[in-house]
Amino acid sequence: MNHPMAYVHPTAIIGENVIISPFSSVYEDVEIGDGTWIGPNVTIMSGARIGKNCKIYPGTVISGEPQDLKYEGEKTLTYIGDNTTIRECVTVNKGTNALGYTKIGDNCLIMATAHIAHDCVVGNNVVIVNAVGLAGHIEVGDFAFIGGYSAVHQFTKIGEHAFVAGATQIRKDVPPYVKAAKNPVAYAGVNAIGLRRKGFTSEEIYEIQGIYRILYQQKNNVSQAVEQILEKFPNSHYREVILDFINTSDRGIMKGYSSGV
Repeated sequence: MNHPMAYVHPTAIIGENVIISPFSSVYEDVEIGDGTWIGPNVTIMSGARIGKNCKIYPGTVISGEPQDLKYEGEKTLTYIGDNTTIRECVTVNKGTNALGYTKIGDNCLIMATAHIAHDCVVGNNVVIVNAVGLAGHIEVGDFAFIGGYSAVHQFTKIGEHAFVAGATQIRKDVPPYVKAAKNPVAYAGVNAIGLRRKGFTSEEIYEIQGIYRILYQQKNNVSQAVEQILEKFPNSHYREVILDFINTSDRGIMKGYSSGV
């Protein structure tokens, strides 16, 4: 089902019912899963591993070389999960020796002109809106939403079910289940609407709100907040997710909201 005006390297592994549209190029050492649609003028470079039933729109470049001066041509990979849609003119760079790959999970929507740099790991069911820029080595948790024109600093983490408002500059880690907004980025409440849409109960959302109330609204430093959260929320799954994120944050988590910011 390759169009005669498309180029597919003879060693590329192409699944069943894959459509490769005119003027697209598929390089060597590429694998494309069953049912995937590659639109016109798409470039799939070496090292790409694209899942099943994906849609990749015109002008996109997958697995391009990293824009990193330390990259010396080493063989690395780019993974795109199943059922992921990548819209027009997105660029996804392959990994470097630091991690060895860049990865986008299943069921993601990457909107037009977004850039995902080397060694990023994007979870499942993530939405990245138009013109978002992810620098290198970024982690994005499952079900996160990053608003358009946001810029995310290298080595930053965005937790699962987090919501980042449009045009936000992310220089600190954004914990799970929260809303992040303003510049510099700050806590703007729990992502309650998003959590309800994903099936969280009112009791679960109230528990998450209680944890973040201690962290962000009671004038505690992080160490004091962690002690209080451990005491007040024993045997809590959400406590464990949030505190594990905090304890493994290398850049530190974002600050609380302030009207003076």
